[in-house]
Amino acid sequence: MESWFEEIVLETERIKLVPLCLDYKEDLLNAAKDGDLGKLWFTSVPTVDTIDDYMDKAINDFKLNKGLAFAVIDKKSDKIIGTSRYTNATPEYKRLEIGYTWYAKSYQKSFVNTECKLLLLTYAFEVLETIAVELRTNWYNFESRKAIAKLGAKQDGVLRNHQINPDGSFRDTVVFSIINSEWKACKRSLLFKLEQYDTI
Repeated sequence: MESWFEEIVLETERIKLVPLCLDYKEDLLNAAKDGDLGKLWFTSVPTVDTIDDYMDKAINDFKLNKGLAFAVIDKKSDKIIGTSRYTNATPEYKRLEIGYTWYAKSYQKSFVNTECKLLLLTYAFEVLETIAVELRTNWYNFESRKAIAKLGAKQDGVLRNHQINPDGSFRDTVVFSIINSEWKACKRSLLFKLEQYDTI
């Protein structure tokens, strides 16, 4: 099957999403130090011990036509401040997930997540012509659940005992989605939210 993904750059006036590559490994680790994000047990933020596997999966998923990972760059400082990616893609069904999203602590609860999601969702619905975009998070990641709902995604359900964590505990995964018929209203809502950030 022809590749669904191509290595593209998505950007606004303030942020830029560039394809993740091995050259960005140290920059990602430095971004994760802002807030000690690697200590958050319910997220997928890489640490020194996990960064190689983290990068390998991103690169291999692109080769397998299952995803495309991005480094998020703050254009003002020209620094990598986090990452997000298309993942778990099924091109034959025009579905994908946006996941592995995290930002340095000092950029959280700012315009960054809304702007990143606007870029990723716009490309997904208007270029890739997806019929549904999933967003998933750990049951215990309450901040992420709130942030996903604020994007306009609707909760589909909870996958109980979905995964086994490194410590042997079980992860319940909360699944949200936005479908193509909802995208126009969702986009309008995201643009409105960004206008509010601009007036603060």
